[in-house]
Amino acid sequence: MPEAVAATSYGTTADVIDVISVEGREPGPGEVTIAVRAAAINPFDTKIAAGVLGTDAATLPRRLGSEAAGVVVAVGPDAVGLEGEPLSVGDEVYGNRLPGAQATELTVRADVLLRKPASLSFEEAAGLLSVGTTAVHALEAVGVGAGDTVLVHGVAGSVGSLVAQLAALRGATVIGTAAPARHAALRAAGIEPVAYGEGLADRVRAAAPGGITAAIDTVGTDEALEVSLQFVKPERFVTIVNFGPALAAGAKAIGAGPGADSGSELRAAARVTLSGLAARGEITVPVATALPFAQAREGYRLVIGGHAGGKVVLTN
Repeated sequence: MPEAVAATSYGTTADVIDVISVEGREPGPGEVTIAVRAAAINPFDTKIAAGVLGTDAATLPRRLGSEAAGVVVAVGPDAVGLEGEPLSVGDEVYGNRLPGAQATELTVRADVLLRKPASLSFEEAAGLLSVGTTAVHALEAVGVGAGDTVLVHGVAGSVGSLVAQLAALRGATVIGTAAPARHAALRAAGIEPVAYGEGLADRVRAAAPGGITAAIDTVGTDEALEVSLQFVKPERFVTIVNFGPALAAGAKAIGAGPGADSGSELRAAARVTLSGLAARGEITVPVATALPFAQAREGYRLVIGGHAGGKVVLTN
């Protein structure tokens, strides 16, 4: 019988997370069943477990996850992948927007799945799309292009890393906040790191004497908003976390929060492009930790802690 990760009660700690047995099902028209090899844990999964979508006990156990990679093991009629080609048993695929993706087996619509590039591991494929599409949306929201100098708050995190890589491909210079322990690796990647905390504005000025032209917040601190607005106009600041204060300041917010721009069409359109960039090695997926499926609770503990330094992925 397939197994899945679920919140068996609602709460803000990893103690609410369990692995449960679930019913599998055969694929219907336009669907495939995949044996999941890797599934990512995203911050929004922890919010669901905490009850952001409601805490009705009747909804428990609530399955978690939206992003996975695996191998097709069964195919329904007219199962055509996102790239427009029919899928077959044995195809290696991945996708996001997959309800309950943290499972050993998953039956989903074929048209949300991409073929996994041979150059990507299952872990990397499972971690690409949610952070990648968020990064694309953030860059589009503030119009980053050639000649820009972008301040990325949380540049060593999973979204921040993709923002930096994609900004560089657009011809922008990246200044990023991160813990000092990560600075050497960031410099090696072409990013100018600055430590967050007291005195951040002065460090940013020293790192970017020509000024900052856009700022992207992936961490959600008041510091990120307040320091950024010392350098850029509100319309060139965007957050993926700190919705209320950013919108109150006239800045931009994207994602699933109140008042934020969901960017659904833009994000959906970015998936094939991101897959191509990853296949060619032009972007890499920052997988920080890969844990066996049975250690899902520990994976959630890392994500809830907020300092994983990249994607946390469960493997089968």
